[in-house]
Amino acid sequence: MKIKRSGSYYIYQVFNTVVLALVALTCIFPILHVLAMSLSSSNAAMAGRVTFLPVEFSLSAYEYLMKKNDFFHSVGIAGGRVVIGTALNMILIVLTAYPLSRSSIHFRGRTWYMTYFAITMFLGGGLIPTYMVIKNLHLLDSFWVLILPCAMNIWNVIIMMNFIRGLPRAVEEAAFVDGANHWQTLFRVILPMSKPSLASLLLFSMIGHWNAWFDGMFYMNNPNNYPMATYLATQIINNNQSMTNMTPEQLALLSSLSEKTVRSAQLFISIIPILVVYPFLQKFFVKGITVGSVKE
Repeated sequence: MKIKRSGSYYIYQVFNTVVLALVALTCIFPILHVLAMSLSSSNAAMAGRVTFLPVEFSLSAYEYLMKKNDFFHSVGIAGGRVVIGTALNMILIVLTAYPLSRSSIHFRGRTWYMTYFAITMFLGGGLIPTYMVIKNLHLLDSFWVLILPCAMNIWNVIIMMNFIRGLPRAVEEAAFVDGANHWQTLFRVILPMSKPSLASLLLFSMIGHWNAWFDGMFYMNNPNNYPMATYLATQIINNNQSMTNMTPEQLALLSSLSEKTVRSAQLFISIIPILVVYPFLQKFFVKGITVGSVKE
């Protein structure tokens, strides 16, 4: 059967395509500009002649970064934070969302827990009380201060909980009839069916940990403990390149560079992991969010 399309339908398709293309370009152009800046010469960058293509192609900024130990040290801290923090996030999300997806009949304390979690979503203790708690727990200047305070994200728990509640109950009941307990049902039935939601939340957690910078600046007194995002933030805020602990070769190379090219190279390297990971999780992204946001 051939469906007849109206003129307004084609107008909408054209309008929708143009708008989405413009949105995509606004996301792509800044990345292209940063890449072009990092691959351009110092003179071209300082003169403002770089747009979306390299001018006077040069790899000097990347050569300088390859010898810059403090930058890659911060990248290593950020990588460890992403791996450990994301794993802890996902474990706590799953273990919290599964019991909360039960009805109040099967989980009598559900209403109390949901009320408690809802309060924490909108009310916080404040910056200074939080700092005092972290200090009294002896977490300042430690790697775990980047992990533990943000180990539980209630918004993600709600997304996962609603996704589980949207799964067919018949499959879960069949598992219980076959003699499975809650742990077996969770890991053998629920989680394999929840891949879209898990992939979406995994992406949220990874990006959140990778891009987090304020906690590192607030809780770390030693710059050597900064994660990558905090390190880049301090480089931009301070508006200069730290020349401490540099070898004569690094100082000579830095003298031939500009701050713009070095920072652009740092920024581009910092987004590479997300650019690599996102395409593999993107196919689950829309389904995981839409299905997980339907029910209360």
